[in-house]
Amino acid sequence: MLGILINDRELKEMQYLIKREMDEILFDLKDNRIDHIVKRAMDERYKILFSLFKRVAEPNECMKYMPNRQRREKKG
Repeated sequence: MLGILINDRELKEMQYLIKREMDEILFDLKDNRIDHIVKRAMDERYKILFSLFKRVAEPNECMKYMPNRQRREKKG
């Protein structure tokens, strides 16, 4: 197990960067021109980013980026 010690400013920056990357992936997943294999890789990356995000963000922020939530919005 690894640990990290960061201050509040660095925490906010980390949250911002992860959210920005996840938003970009979600946007690209909606693009029909992107190949299915690439989208699967993007989905895996999203899951990794989300697991990192859960460690640094408040639960209510995490709810906005839940991976399954995005799929339900697409279908529904």
